[in-house]
Amino acid sequence: MTTYAHGSPVRTAGHRSNRLLAALDAEDFAYLEPSLEVVTLHQGQILCETDAPLTHAYFPHDTTISVAAVMEDGHMAEMLICGREGVVGLVEAVVLREAFGRYVVLMNGTASRIDFDDMQEAMRVRPRIRHLVRCFAQAIFSRVLQSVACNAVHGVDARCCRWILSSYHRSEGDTVPLTHEFLAERLGVQRSTVSIAMGRLQSAGLVRQGRGGITVVDPQGLQDAACECFTRLQNTFQRLLPKTFTKR
Repeated sequence: MTTYAHGSPVRTAGHRSNRLLAALDAEDFAYLEPSLEVVTLHQGQILCETDAPLTHAYFPHDTTISVAAVMEDGHMAEMLICGREGVVGLVEAVVLREAFGRYVVLMNGTASRIDFDDMQEAMRVRPRIRHLVRCFAQAIFSRVLQSVACNAVHGVDARCCRWILSSYHRSEGDTVPLTHEFLAERLGVQRSTVSIAMGRLQSAGLVRQGRGGITVVDPQGLQDAACECFTRLQNTFQRLLPKTFTKR
């Protein structure tokens, strides 16, 4: 069941679990920390609907957040995904502060949340915070453009590999909680198409499917089977945000 909420505040500390926040020096982080709160997020939770006001920015820890375009007939296609490498709801709303898609949580976990006005003020008075966010904005813009090209020219199998790898690199274990229906929504294809593609990946020994989700058996093999977009995007983030980038 989908719930509509902004996340429940929790007492557990963990702001530095987010790599963007971890990249801040002590002085800048100390300025930002009083405005941050850790919230729990649940798979399927909608943080904001299309065109609704964005009131907070989220720095994921061990969860991922997707921004999806929702069509009039109910079909969805993913435009953007972000995990512990960045922030959601900030760079895409600097003018109108309106969501340009549905913001939905993909995996259970926690995130650091900050009021939009507080974050904007921090960027205004702290040049290094502003610079870090701008670097992330350029990286995320590159990701969106690469995804457009990927969806246009690459097959479902390769795109499945890219999406599974992206989730795998943002999780702590080898199993990511992905269903065929969920993957189909993210890729903008039929569920049956994903099932056939996943069957081929399992037969090749790259993944194992189960009730808990999809287990990555051969990460390197999965990367070899993915389209070039995965490596290209990794290189872009490493170049723009070297302090936040770590390979698993």
